[in-house]
Amino acid sequence: MATTDQTQTPRPTVLFVYYTYTNQSARIVDAMSDVLRERGCDVDQAAIEFTDKRWAGRFTEHPMQHVWRDVLGMAPPQLRNVTGEIVVPEKAQNGDYDLVCIGSPTWFFRPSIPIRSYLKSEAAGQVLRGKRFTSFVVCRRYWSINLRAVKKLGRAQGGEYVDGIRFTFEGGQIPSFMSLVSYLGKGENVERYHGMKIPPSLLMPSFTDQARAFANGLADGLVAN
Repeated sequence: MATTDQTQTPRPTVLFVYYTYTNQSARIVDAMSDVLRERGCDVDQAAIEFTDKRWAGRFTEHPMQHVWRDVLGMAPPQLRNVTGEIVVPEKAQNGDYDLVCIGSPTWFFRPSIPIRSYLKSEAAGQVLRGKRFTSFVVCRRYWSINLRAVKKLGRAQGGEYVDGIRFTFEGGQIPSFMSLVSYLGKGENVERYHGMKIPPSLLMPSFTDQARAFANGLADGLVAN
């Protein structure tokens, strides 16, 4: 009687670990996840929750009640590269993934406190040690410090860095920042803020194509291995 070979090549596994407040990083994760699943990968998503009582309150509501104080108040801890209390989803605490992708918003040129805290945690070591990892950063214009920091922190946890990419918001640095403050304070996009014409506080319209192209490149590497 003829037999059928039931042996199948295991599907590559990918984990996205990210933090988002305005939901822009989540849009990138979803776009990349769609491509990787289309390419035959199993994909998990893990959104970090920021719970540190020193700062988390300002990120639990939208719009912010005291937007300028809340936004500029994050500059000192960011520039000191501090860490804080976070909740890490179980998927990002352990797991044998073929690739880990870190989604890192840019706060005052650096990785956000929630992402820095995760990358310095024991949980990150469990996931990254001996594994390949990549990163995408979400920024206005200045991105390189953020991306380099994620690369350094991930390598310190024993990960093997393979690639990275940036996604930018609409508008130049100053108009884009004013747009962010306006959006956080008003809860919606408007055309002007304090008399300045501002772009919407959104990613560039091309982000979807950019994310899909990057994800396809990652899938090529996974399939090749």
